[in-house]
Amino acid sequence: MNKHNKQFLEGSRAIAQTIKNIEPDVISAYPITPQTHIVEDLAKFKADGKAKYEYVRAESEFAAASIVLGASATGARTYSATSSQGLLLMTEVIYNIAGMRLPIVMTCANRSVSAPINIWNDHSDAMSVRDSGFIQFFSEDNQEAIYQHILAYKIAEKLKLPVLVNVDGFILTHSYEAVLIPTAKEIKKFLPKYKAEVGTYLNPKNSVTLGAFFSPQNYFETRENLHNDLTNSLKIITKEYGLLKKTFNIKSGDNGLIEYSGPQNPKNVLVAMGSVIGTIKETIKNDKATGVLKIKTYRPFPGEEINKILKNVKNIGVIEKAIGLGQAGPLYGDITTAITNKNIKNYIVGLGGRDVRIKMITEIIKDLPNKNNKIKFIGKI
Repeated sequence: MNKHNKQFLEGSRAIAQTIKNIEPDVISAYPITPQTHIVEDLAKFKADGKAKYEYVRAESEFAAASIVLGASATGARTYSATSSQGLLLMTEVIYNIAGMRLPIVMTCANRSVSAPINIWNDHSDAMSVRDSGFIQFFSEDNQEAIYQHILAYKIAEKLKLPVLVNVDGFILTHSYEAVLIPTAKEIKKFLPKYKAEVGTYLNPKNSVTLGAFFSPQNYFETRENLHNDLTNSLKIITKEYGLLKKTFNIKSGDNGLIEYSGPQNPKNVLVAMGSVIGTIKETIKNDKATGVLKIKTYRPFPGEEINKILKNVKNIGVIEKAIGLGQAGPLYGDITTAITNKNIKNYIVGLGGRDVRIKMITEIIKDLPNKNNKIKFIGKI
């Protein structure tokens, strides 16, 4: 792509333009802060005659998820978006979408969950469906979100697995950045028009059953197959991300799963995902002892790739915007399961949208050598 395609856009607008250029057949969503601008723009594109997709207004998030499920089951390319309580309301359908192996792509504008009511960013909503069978990507910035949505459709349609692209609410959705948005023509070079395979969708001429009743004799194997296909998708994500980088001339050294930045032999490594990565990078830019490991693909979890980076690191800090109440942070639990190095500490930040500041990251780095591994909440007022 040429530099003259660069635009200064709100994150939500950039995502909406990307989805329009991907050319889905059916879009359905229900507005909820901070996701609303995405679907407002998509509705306006349709109303202004700039898009050919069917835009279906829904009376709730549960209905929106059900509409795209039904549309996808007929072989259509579909899209939806949500946040927080909206994602929770979709949960029953989310599990059905994954179990039916429907290649639906959704955006989650990450927001904390109630109660108490809070509209600001953390990752509690995505964590509530982390084991649903959806592939999950997390975006550091809006340009990454654009590319992850394009990649999401390629992966979903190739593997018959749904994908959730997580974009931090307000921090990314309502902030303005200079971004490159591929045109529809450019996107088609990487993501061709979707044509569902015969036998994978509802068709009167070739009858199939989706979401059938399975007894214990059969259900077990379906979950095993879904688990194995998710795990195996790590290789496909890496391969397709390589093609994405080549197609759109993306200059980065990552593999679509994780990205390490910092010294070659770090004493400390901070692990995180989402927009907080930017704050961490700013904090450690002159720190020759500390690196940062960004998790881009959270489900399936790239444990082997992560272990390669962390296995010999002296101090590891997992920084996350979610808490598994009564236990520890979800990402921390995944990391400790995946790696051989157990010298790892858990720091919870930014719950309910509280600012994550350089001072807090510095405090975490200073605390890393501390022998007390008790979970710590950083940034209390």
